[in-house]
This record gives sequence, C-alpha cells and structure tokens, in this order.
Amino acid sequence: MGKLLQRPLPPDASGCVQKVSPESAGWTYVGFEYYKLADGQSFSVPDDGREHCLVVMAGKGDLVSGDVQATAVGDRQSVAEHIKPWSLYVPAGAEGQVTARGDLELAVCSAPGGGDYAARVISPDDVAYSVRGSGTNTRYVYDILPDSVDWAHSLLVVEVRTPSGNWSSYPPHRHDEDDMPRQSQLEETYYHRVFPEQGFAMQRVYTDDYSLDETMAISSGDVVLVPRGYHPYGVAHGYEGYYLNVMAGPRRVWKFYNHPDHEWLMK
Repeated sequence: MGKLLQRPLPPDASGCVQKVSPESAGWTYVGFEYYKLADGQSFSVPDDGREHCLVVMAGKGDLVSGDVQATAVGDRQSVAEHIKPWSLYVPAGAEGQVTARGDLELAVCSAPGGGDYAARVISPDDVAYSVRGSGTNTRYVYDILPDSVDWAHSLLVVEVRTPSGNWSSYPPHRHDEDDMPRQSQLEETYYHRVFPEQGFAMQRVYTDDYSLDETMAISSGDVVLVPRGYHPYGVAHGYEGYYLNVMAGPRRVWKFYNHPDHEWLMK
C-alpha cells in the first residue's frame, strides 16, 4: 500500500473508520474523518480551533450548532443515490453536533478557522449542481462549500460522481503553489466510494520531476492524500466512482494548473 492511500478500519467505539489529521498527513491544513454512527449515537465538534463541515452522507440525523438546527434531515439512504446531501458548517470556537436517527454515515471535514463566520445548515437547495467535462471525461459535481460562497474561512468541500469507465480530476492538474492567479496552494483529500461496492478505480499522484509518483488501486471506503502534484482519477468499466473532496490552504480559492502535456485536451 502506498503512503498516500489509506484503507478504512473497522469502526471504533466512536464509529470512526477513517481519520486524517494534519499531524498524520504531515501537512498544515486539511483534516478528514469518516464515521458510521448507530441510532442515537452522536458526533460532537471538538474545541480545537478549527472550522468543520459535517456532511450527512447517508441516513438521517439531527444537526445543531447553537441556535442553528435541523431535525431528522438526510434524503439519501446510500451514498450511491444521486441526491444532494445535508451538511452543518461549524465555525472555529463554536459547538456543533450531529446525532443519528437510525444508521448514519457522516463525513467530518476540517481546516484552520478564523474570521467572523456563523454556523449554518447547508441544505440541498444550497448545493449547486453542475456537469463538468464531456465524453469519457464527463462527471457530475455537487458543490457543498465552494469558493463562490463566503461561508467559511479555509474549507472547500465538494462531491463528484464519475460514470462507468470515465476519467475525473482530468486533464491532470495541480494546485500546490501559492501563485495567484496562476494557481492556488491547496492540500486535498479524496474519500472514495465505488458502486457496486466490489468495483475499483485508479488514481495517480505525481509531480513534474517525478519525485512523487504513486499509482493506486482504489476500493470503496479508501482515502487518498494529495499533498502536491497532479492527481487524475479513472473508474473501471461497469462501476460508478464517487469521491468527496476536502481542500484547504492559505487562500480559500480553487485555482488549478493543467499539466502542459495535456492542456490540449481543454481545446
């Protein structure tokens, strides 16, 4: 197993099956955790000086942060369903909690917080939908916490669905230099699912000088770390790929640079 690929573990007492921290990843900004909660079980935002976006991936839950709340929300019973999620944004220094109503899958996205931001329930109506690419580069995007909204200090969160046999995060691009307007510096995690679950996908993470060059076979539930470099993804024929991206860096803007060898694909 490559150092950038993290397989899921059996749920611990808190329900956690995936955990990435800045310390474990060896970087500065992005944190990601994934929980499988039983009925009545809760996840509470820690007092760690970070902002959090809690995404209800499957099942129903109660979301609360101060006076902001939503009860029994969650419209999809499986991540495989093409339905927009509910989420809860919790700014740094605030309390927040998600409590399961039945079995619930929860993604916890975090990054350094700051500024005057308020807790917010992000409903499906707040999530923009778009189709990106064409042909075998077509994919479907749900923007949960994009840079087009001024709701957060650091976090960017997006869901992407890639049809059978298609490519995504493609042409190969990177966003690892603070060199605006050419590109922004963003660390990134990919939480992967493949449907049906026995399927697989592939992801390569590599730099211009190939000092980093890893190609990974992706199974459902895996997490891939992208500290730097290009990071294209492809899903096997007969299977649909899904990933939840978490990004953060010194500027809350997504600006990427395409690999020059493959820039012609954009034309």
